[in-house]
Amino acid sequence: MSDTKSVNEKGVDEQTVAIEATLEAALPEFDDPNIDKDAAVQGILEDDSPYAEVRSAVANTDDPDIPVSTIRSWFLGIVWAIVIPGLNQFFYFRYPSVTVSGIVAQLLVFPIGRAWAKFLPNWKIFGVPLNPGPFSIKEHVLITIMATVGYQSAYATDIVAVQRVYYGQIYNFSYKWMLVMSTQLIGFSIGGIARRFLVQPPSMIWPTNLVTCALFNTLHAQTYAGIGVRGGISRERFFLFAFLGSTVWYLFPGYIFTALSYFSWVCWIAPNNVPVNQMFGYVHGLGMSLITFDWAQIAYIGSPLATPWWAEANIAVGFTFFFWILTPIIYYTNTWNSAYLPISSRTSFDNTGAAYNVTRIVNPDSTFNQEAYSAYSPLFLSTTFAIAYGLSFASITATLTHAFLYFRKQIWTQARRSMHEQPDIHARLMSRYAQVPQWWYIGIFLTMFAFSVITIEVWQTKFPVQYLILALVISFFYIIPIGMIQAITNQQVGLNVVTELIIGYALPGRPVAMMLFKTYGYITMAQALQFTSDFKLGHYMKIPPRAMFLAQVIATVIAGTVQLGVQSWMFTNIPELCSPDQKDGFICPGTEVFGTASIIWGVIGPARQFSKGQIYYGNSLFCLVPCALLTICTTQPSPSSSSSASSARFPVIFSGTGYIPPASAVNYVPWAIVGFIFQYAIRRRHFSWWTKYNYVLSAAMDSGVAVSAVLIFFILQYPKNGTIGLNTIQSWWGNSVYINTADAAGTPMKLLGDGEYFGPRTWQ
Repeated sequence: MSDTKSVNEKGVDEQTVAIEATLEAALPEFDDPNIDKDAAVQGILEDDSPYAEVRSAVANTDDPDIPVSTIRSWFLGIVWAIVIPGLNQFFYFRYPSVTVSGIVAQLLVFPIGRAWAKFLPNWKIFGVPLNPGPFSIKEHVLITIMATVGYQSAYATDIVAVQRVYYGQIYNFSYKWMLVMSTQLIGFSIGGIARRFLVQPPSMIWPTNLVTCALFNTLHAQTYAGIGVRGGISRERFFLFAFLGSTVWYLFPGYIFTALSYFSWVCWIAPNNVPVNQMFGYVHGLGMSLITFDWAQIAYIGSPLATPWWAEANIAVGFTFFFWILTPIIYYTNTWNSAYLPISSRTSFDNTGAAYNVTRIVNPDSTFNQEAYSAYSPLFLSTTFAIAYGLSFASITATLTHAFLYFRKQIWTQARRSMHEQPDIHARLMSRYAQVPQWWYIGIFLTMFAFSVITIEVWQTKFPVQYLILALVISFFYIIPIGMIQAITNQQVGLNVVTELIIGYALPGRPVAMMLFKTYGYITMAQALQFTSDFKLGHYMKIPPRAMFLAQVIATVIAGTVQLGVQSWMFTNIPELCSPDQKDGFICPGTEVFGTASIIWGVIGPARQFSKGQIYYGNSLFCLVPCALLTICTTQPSPSSSSSASSARFPVIFSGTGYIPPASAVNYVPWAIVGFIFQYAIRRRHFSWWTKYNYVLSAAMDSGVAVSAVLIFFILQYPKNGTIGLNTIQSWWGNSVYINTADAAGTPMKLLGDGEYFGPRTWQ
């Protein structure tokens, strides 16, 4: 009897040791706030992900025989790669804009794919079946990736627009096409390296992809252990109810009662009280009114149901300190002469409080004119805009120091670990598929680099090739640390400001060169992370890597070409496009921010803005703050301890508010409140409900708003030049109360008389 007992105990001990060894290999080599060790053990025992969020949205099985790269998937993918980027490019220049997100394609493709399977004959084209059978989940994923990889307006189209609107430069389509293709695709070339660090490790969860996976599995009725044992209605029915509710409700904040969107209720009580409007307003204020009833506002910076609560909490802390405490102190003490300007704005100003007129300080070839600048005005920024630049400086140093302190072991481990050695079921399932050959990545890089050189040398850009190489080096250097932060926190640290700073000092007075350097330095990294994020989605949904690669590259080429065509058509056919008074709302807010940056960093240059003795010199010192804070944290017993100090992710604190501008308080405060409710309170107290429905709810809310916004625009706003209900529903109290306030007018604290100006009397 004792022998049997000892054998059993030995077996249990061996099993325990095996589980502990597997768990140790699966856990990241840094303090990961997303991990719950008890839940991780459950995941390991079920041969699943150690992360509860992943188990709730992603199946741990795969059938390699499911059709993926079919005529159906490629045809529908190309169609949506034309339609969605084209629509979004059209809407991009309008305010308020409508973004047709990838979720719209994800939803609409589903019935189209099923109809294809039901009604089209199974003919063969060159031996390939036209109708390979039921519409598969993998086909659906591939189509959605093609629709979303280039769905947002290509960053380089803003260069084209700014050159035309601000500097009067109109080049031919060849210049525009090679510029857009090179900036959009050159980042894909480092995807092979990035995948080893940002896709294969289980700790790189990419939270936004979990929402997409949950919707895929809901539509295709996939069931698996990860959703828990929670009873109640099915996820499909829950999605339908939430989607219909979201679609119908958005009619109110989106059209019928728009004050529900800008719910600055305190300003309605005292519409002409400037300090009250500055504190509680949502248009040019700091958003202390706290709430909005518009999901489009809440999810403007990303769904609060997708971002982990610890990351949301850090962002909320950063927002509160920098924008609710530091900003009022700076503003009401008139630091930087800020009291003569709105407390929050996305544009730049001269010393009379008017919008800065860049045409007064540039030569005919768009270079800087010192004499004209000295005769006109220095450039001034609203307080929130200036603080945002300071936080951008801080986020760059925070990223590097944090990556060195916390991620260096993880990076070293992943550099030596192949896919089949990954302690994760999803990586092991993906290891059966042929990987993308390295020469594919090399070919993309060499081709796009050639396009880049031709673009900057053939046309008058004043951008030397050596600075193009420097921009690419910066982008490649930051891809891994910034990618790891994004994969864990759902927040991306932008390189736009650091690239602007570098080129502004290196080549002052050259705005086009500045915009090109920023785009090649920043968007190369951003596109590489988009590429990597899509690969993680394919990793979760078990899409063959080679089909993924080809789909992404081809769809990006199509999307960029379509966007340039739409942009050219708009400039030709829409009167006064990008004018502040454009009658249909095509005022180009994104182009305005981009153009303002080109003035600050390219024309005037950082030496006249941020160097010692200049107006915003204090902002440049922000870069020292993260180093000091992280040094203090390392004096704790261990950098990997679970103390609150080590759990505070300083890159997230400093970069989380990076959407400001054009985002404002209305996009951050309600976002944090909703995040607390769902990602902390409900997840903690009703985990089984959260596991089953949270990501489905997020997808349903996003989908409903997207569909409703498109319907509102094309049915109620676009027809008859927007005059439907002009004197009735558009003008009633609920659609005008928030407009008739000092907040909406952007009234500053101090007003100037005729002929007066503020700031220094001389400037260089």
